[in-house]
Amino acid sequence: MSEVTLSNLSKTYPAAGKNPAFQAVKGIDLQIRDREFMVLVGPSGCGKSTTLRMIAGLEEITDGTIAIGETVVNNTLPKDRDIAMVFQNYALYPHMTVYDNMAFGLKLRKYKKDEIKARVGEAASMLGLQDMLDRKPKALSGGQRQRVAVGRAIVRKPKVFLFDEPLSNLDAKMRVSTRAEISKLHKSLDATMIYVTHDQVEAMTMGDRICIMNAGEIMQVDTPLAVYNEPANLFVAGFIGSPPMNLLYGTVAKSGDQLVFQENDGQTAGIQVPLDARLSRLAQKRIGSEIVFGIRPEHIKMLSSPQAAPAASIPAIVDNSEPMGSETFLYLLTGSHKLVARIPPTGRFEPDTATQLAFETEKAHLFDPQSQERITE
Repeated sequence: MSEVTLSNLSKTYPAAGKNPAFQAVKGIDLQIRDREFMVLVGPSGCGKSTTLRMIAGLEEITDGTIAIGETVVNNTLPKDRDIAMVFQNYALYPHMTVYDNMAFGLKLRKYKKDEIKARVGEAASMLGLQDMLDRKPKALSGGQRQRVAVGRAIVRKPKVFLFDEPLSNLDAKMRVSTRAEISKLHKSLDATMIYVTHDQVEAMTMGDRICIMNAGEIMQVDTPLAVYNEPANLFVAGFIGSPPMNLLYGTVAKSGDQLVFQENDGQTAGIQVPLDARLSRLAQKRIGSEIVFGIRPEHIKMLSSPQAAPAASIPAIVDNSEPMGSETFLYLLTGSHKLVARIPPTGRFEPDTATQLAFETEKAHLFDPQSQERITE
């Protein structure tokens, strides 16, 4: 079994000169299942790479434990942890051929030549490197170099594969094809993989589950669709999604017999969004209290004409539009908020055009601005 368990894991860098002590990872708990593809994702400086390096044994642990299978590896040397790591910068030996780069770790471990040849041949076949084994890294493209780095990890047949932003040096087209290769590789190897990235597209498309980190803490761990559709808090709602979820600040108010989200900029009353039965139930005990209303760009609909708009529609002004080919991002001003809607690529919207919006409130969320958590009851 090659599950990885992090228990109360912390990393603090001591004060140095004028720089105070800094806690990069703050007592996190995470269970990575056997044969799972787990993605650690978050903004720069959130602690994801530090966490990966502690798992690898390249960074000393300040507190807590790391277990691979049933073995605590806090004091185990990196070479004895039965892990293989793929780095951002490939870390290939420039004077060695592809074959020798892939075989190097096995030679250090005194594997027999026949075994080395068999393992390198198997990995090269898996990665489409059979015709490149005699080349040196300078004769390879960035994507090919990254495949060699992955191949060097594969030949080890470790319990756990670690990837530290392996695609960040590739161009956009190459990133798409290489992430597909790594996902396919995970299925064929049936191995545990832990993958660090700041790119949420990589996280959403590759991970069995994703762990979203911020400021050294875990914000949410779940499947990509669950994280997208049911963000645990305001950070996740604003981080996952491109464009991210629209977050409107206001209060819960009564309008006749109905509860509404009332935007208020502190001076004038803004838009009102009628709450459906589900949101009304969640907001029932919060009448008059501050609240955050969250809705994804694809759940905002443009109405055909202001004249045909229902009473529950919301007036808005077009600020800008970004045609993306298959869709258009429309940036809107409404009350004191700026919104973005994801709409079909039809029609042209000029700045300062008045329009009407309808929110699919059955897909919206409410958040507590104090705790930052999504309201679920």
